[in-house]
Amino acid sequence: MRDFTGPALRLLLETFLSSGYAFQTFAGFTREPAGRVIILRHDVDKRKLNSLNTALLEKELGITGTYYFRVVPSSFDEKIIREIASMGHEIGYHYEDLALAGGDEQKAISLFGEHLDMLRGIVPVETICMHGSPLSRYDNRHLWKNHDYRRYGIIGEPYFDLDFDEVLYLTDTGRRWNGEPVSVRDKNPAPGLLSSPKDFPSLARQLKTSFDIIRFAENNLLPDRIMLTLHPQRWDDRPGPWLRELVWQNIKNTVKRQIVKYRD
Repeated sequence: MRDFTGPALRLLLETFLSSGYAFQTFAGFTREPAGRVIILRHDVDKRKLNSLNTALLEKELGITGTYYFRVVPSSFDEKIIREIASMGHEIGYHYEDLALAGGDEQKAISLFGEHLDMLRGIVPVETICMHGSPLSRYDNRHLWKNHDYRRYGIIGEPYFDLDFDEVLYLTDTGRRWNGEPVSVRDKNPAPGLLSSPKDFPSLARQLKTSFDIIRFAENNLLPDRIMLTLHPQRWDDRPGPWLRELVWQNIKNTVKRQIVKYRD
């Protein structure tokens, strides 16, 4: 079985279910966190139809998650957003306004309000999550140094409102699960804290493929609380798009690895 295909994703999710994990949206976890839980997050960066396929698979399995949409054409699609929301999934805003504004804070906060209102014109929105904008010098999270997203009726942002010493963060950034060396910003915000009794960064580095995660889950080697971040564009059953994504991601990883080294 090839990784990053529908069957591989189904097996991964089914393994979590059979291992006793519940699934929650980020808003649901923020309000009433389950004890043994997967916080299921999707960053819809591009290839928006893939997100619909992922949502349909999860509906079939009886689970829901949060889908974060950007406002760019490759992500934003009113019909798809409505359809995914109708399945019970949460919709959130995948904001990148500081990068879009070229670092102009006042322009960025104005854009944030406009874009949030645009998305809320389609569905309710309670949570947000930054888009990494790896080629931009601006970290979109810095918008909140002088502003408060709660003033906009937002109840949570994962990078600010999750304790990643208590929640294992797994993301398929880089088309691998241990892609921190090629991830500019989509990573554990507090890696390697010596004060933490749980060495989650070390654990995450052992999980390269979906099948590694499956094996660890089957052997009860994972913690009770996990945020699992999927980028639906990476998951495709068709050989052509699957191969193109693999090749293009390898190229991007080479560039991003250099960016990470430079910024570190």
